[in-house]
This record gives sequence, structure tokens and C-alpha cells, in this order.
Amino acid sequence: MRRAFQRHFDDGEIIFDEGDEGVDLYVIQAGRVQISRSGNSGPRIVAQLGPGEFFGEMSVVLAEARTARAVAVGSTDLLELDGETLEAMCMERPEIAIRMIQRLALRLIGVERRLAALGLDDLVGPLVRFLTTEADCELDEELRLRTSLRDLAEGCELSLQETHQALHRLMDEKLIRLDDDELVAQDRTALSAAMTKFARAS
Repeated sequence: MRRAFQRHFDDGEIIFDEGDEGVDLYVIQAGRVQISRSGNSGPRIVAQLGPGEFFGEMSVVLAEARTARAVAVGSTDLLELDGETLEAMCMERPEIAIRMIQRLALRLIGVERRLAALGLDDLVGPLVRFLTTEADCELDEELRLRTSLRDLAEGCELSLQETHQALHRLMDEKLIRLDDDELVAQDRTALSAAMTKFARAS
């Protein structure tokens, strides 16, 4: 392999932080890793990973900065792989790529089950509150907000998938639409009323 390193981290040591350059993927060999994201009310734990699991892949594949903090829980040993090495391994041994796809699919299923248990209505509230407080308009004016899914997720303290689901719920209800790069609602009063409507339906 062109570049692969055995790395050791002590309990509580930060492996990478939000905003760091995402150039490496990690496979846990021993110990555990806690993944968290910052929010308005403080850090929110989104995953606890153990031996055999990997993390940090999205930043490597998408060549984007880290969107979460990874911290060692207990004495932790990792295998660190750079993106070029990972791509070469997947090309030479397709079973590695298949295993990664399987694990990502399991994570997606886990998120979907969590969404079902939580209830989508509980996701709409944080999104509506964020939109109505961020938009610079009067209550009876059209709401226009230029933003991105990632910025919305960070503002609502939700995952990207949770935010995507909540947005589509509002779009299905004709309460919000996408106009080029802007989210548009007819007025803030109607959007705010959505929280009460969804609460009654749950």
C-alpha cells in the first residue's frame, strides 16, 4: 500500500475535528471511537463505533472538510488510509468496496429506523424554528433564505438526512419551495403554523 499507518490514540484524544482537512479514512482495530457534531446547545453524539468499523470516509471521497469530531474512547488503535490508497485497494480487491457499501447501507438503515422511531414531525419543528429565525422578513412577508443543506443541518442540529426528510415534508405540504439556490415560503406565519399542525397530527 502506498500509504497506510498504524495509529494509536489514548482515551479522550481527538482523532480529527470539525473543519479539519479530510484526507484519511480510519479503520478501528481496537478500542472505540465517538463521533459528535457541534450545535447551538453544545456537542451532539451521533455515533459510537467499535473494532472493524470505519469512519471519515465521506470527507475522503468528497474531498471536503470534516463535518464531525472523532474522539478515542479508551485506548484505541486505528489503521489510517489516504484516499489514493483506498481507491487502489478497491480497484485491486473489489470485495473491499463491496464491504464498504454494505456497511454504509447498514448505517443508512439505522438512520431510517431512528427516524421512524423519532417521528418525522419532531424533525420539522427544529427546521421551521431555524428558518423563521434566520430569514430577514416580517411575519406576513415572503420568506427567502439562501442556504445549503449542510448549513441547514448545522443550524437545526440535525443530520443531513434528517434535514432532507424534514425539507421534503414541508415541500409536500406546499409550505416551502426551492427557487434556484433559495428556500422560499409564502409567509412566516404559515410556516410557523406548520409546527402546530404537525403536532396535532402526531
